[in-house]
Amino acid sequence: MSVKHPIIAFTGSSGAGTTTFRKVFDRLLKEEGITRFRVDGNAFRRYDRKAMRYMVERCRQQGYCLSHFSPEANYLERLEGLFREYSRTGTGLCRRYVENEELAEIYDRPVGSFTPWEEIPGGTEVLVYDGLHGGYSERPWSQRDTSPSHNPEVVRRRLEVALCETPELDIARWVDLLIGVVPVINLEWIQKIYRDAHHKNKPAESTIQTIQRRLPDYIKYIVPQFSLTDINFQRVPLTDTSNPFVLREIPSLDESIVVIRFRDPRGHDFPHFLKRIKGSWMSRRNTLVIPGGQLEHAIRVICAPLVHRIVRSYREALNS
Repeated sequence: MSVKHPIIAFTGSSGAGTTTFRKVFDRLLKEEGITRFRVDGNAFRRYDRKAMRYMVERCRQQGYCLSHFSPEANYLERLEGLFREYSRTGTGLCRRYVENEELAEIYDRPVGSFTPWEEIPGGTEVLVYDGLHGGYSERPWSQRDTSPSHNPEVVRRRLEVALCETPELDIARWVDLLIGVVPVINLEWIQKIYRDAHHKNKPAESTIQTIQRRLPDYIKYIVPQFSLTDINFQRVPLTDTSNPFVLREIPSLDESIVVIRFRDPRGHDFPHFLKRIKGSWMSRRNTLVIPGGQLEHAIRVICAPLVHRIVRSYREALNS
């Protein structure tokens, strides 16, 4: 964690809906007058699209699974290195994954490939990560200090401890605000099938096979991150999604509720949230439930004070 060079991360599976959160935070940071550098988690994949297909099939023939969730399929050590270096200096090595034809034209590279590794340009003030592994950690639970803090002295001590350790990967430790985007699993699968069909022209049967193949990795590597997040946003549809593999329409936000869990409820103004977010209620002392149609408004109401707090600490540290 860093006061001078803060990091915000959204973690969730592909198709979970992190794009909505990134757009809201882009507006919040712009309103604060903060320049952000965006990191796409896909940039830290180990293999390009063609090589990944080959490796998946090779691993299948050898009797085990490889997926984009797997640490073996990603440069997670480089991702942690970027977070560590950005926390210390405001820079680090990054690249872009060429996801589609539009990016292919911009970077003059084939779809499914990567741009070269380059230094983050100077002058950015916040790093914003959006991907699968923003909360990834291999550290035992007993060694984790997961209590949130925006006290500069506490953050400084944690950073000193982190820099002295040479342990397992622990990407989560460098993140100042970690948000989990995790629809209930059936809805997540419906969204992925729909997205792959409409944006990648993939047949539903192919996506279903991918979901089935990588489910063990999802359970092992993605799910544990949601215990380390500062806030989880979980969308729950109010329609029948019993068989997500035959549905071809995504339940709308208005057909959903969103369950918002705060890892540490201290420092959050829940009476203010209830007043500002129409139709919201508390299901537990650390859990707020809102109508799905209020999601973007709720993100702003809940997260604007957190962004302001991070920015204030950053500016105080800059001027000290």
